[in-house]
Amino acid sequence: MEEMILASASPRRKELLSSMGAAFTVVVADAEEATEGKPEQLVMENARRKARAVQKLHPGRMILGSDTVVCIDGQVLGKPKDKEDAFRMLRSLSGRQHQVYTGVCLLTESFEDTRFDQTDVTFSSLTDDDIRWYIHTGEPMDKAGAYAIQGIAGMYVEKIHGSFSNVIGLPTSLVRQMLMNAADTQKK
Repeated sequence: MEEMILASASPRRKELLSSMGAAFTVVVADAEEATEGKPEQLVMENARRKARAVQKLHPGRMILGSDTVVCIDGQVLGKPKDKEDAFRMLRSLSGRQHQVYTGVCLLTESFEDTRFDQTDVTFSSLTDDDIRWYIHTGEPMDKAGAYAIQGIAGMYVEKIHGSFSNVIGLPTSLVRQMLMNAADTQKK
């Protein structure tokens, strides 16, 4: 079988998939993302849309699509539009627990497996100066929820319950299970 295709522009997903020893190439998905719905449904739908968009360009290949959102009080936080939006998001996360959802879709011509993972993350209390300083680093601007747990923002995390790699953007344990399931299915 040819190499799998990762349907994502995220360097973090690329690093995580590489760390698993997977052979893959990257093709950025051009798919319109859903913005409404429960977070677990939203991330699975967007992962599926990304995988299907790339599958149209590369039929016969195994495609892995993924999507991550941060959710607090039922509100989905995507990537911030600007610095003010990042400030609003980080202020809402300060001193509180929130959830990170990542949807994953593994797709071939004869097989589709779409799942999600959820991780609870608790932030320490942040002052307005803490938030402004962090935004000034530039790190939050292309991240769901306006933070990168594997980066500078890691120092703001008090505790985590669930998959650390899920918060980064690709739940590696779940992806491993899905790849094993796909291999078993193709043997039959």
